[in-house]
Amino acid sequence: MRVQSDADLLALAAAGDRAAFEEFYRRHAVWLTLRLRYRCADETLIDDVVQETFLELWHGGAARYREQGDIAGWLWRIGSRRLVDALRRTSARHRLGRLLARFRGGEEPSEPSAEEQVLRGVEHGDLAGALSRLSPELRAVVQATVLDGLTTAEAAVLLGIPPGTVKTRAMRARRQLRQELA
Repeated sequence: MRVQSDADLLALAAAGDRAAFEEFYRRHAVWLTLRLRYRCADETLIDDVVQETFLELWHGGAARYREQGDIAGWLWRIGSRRLVDALRRTSARHRLGRLLARFRGGEEPSEPSAEEQVLRGVEHGDLAGALSRLSPELRAVVQATVLDGLTTAEAAVLLGIPPGTVKTRAMRARRQLRQELA
């Protein structure tokens, strides 16, 4: 029996082959779960994100893979974006709950946690503006290496550029961010 490549399994899954999809899931679910747990300690949330990621693939997402770049990098990009979305939803629910509690006369406004302050600064502060002013090439490298936590080699595969270019662009991005945030 011939072992099928990930690309073959995705193509079969896109055509509705459940066995191919299940094999792809067995190959990648544990890896994706472990990688996402480096980003978030909430195991329930991670399990939901992994499930949502593979459900997206089963419901037509596998057909979007265009055989460009590493499949693991492509899958990581989908899963990490799902995690960011889930964290934003969770954060918004908590903020709304605290706001409603204050309006109801419940709890006094509490001091935001250090994590909330950092996230607020990333979303609304100088860092967000500085990141948006980076060129698309530099921003893509920062996204891959810093936000997604990929190694230089993984980022190179994901972005389709040599590892040396990833390092150079990362250095240029750090220099530009340092100048803007100083």
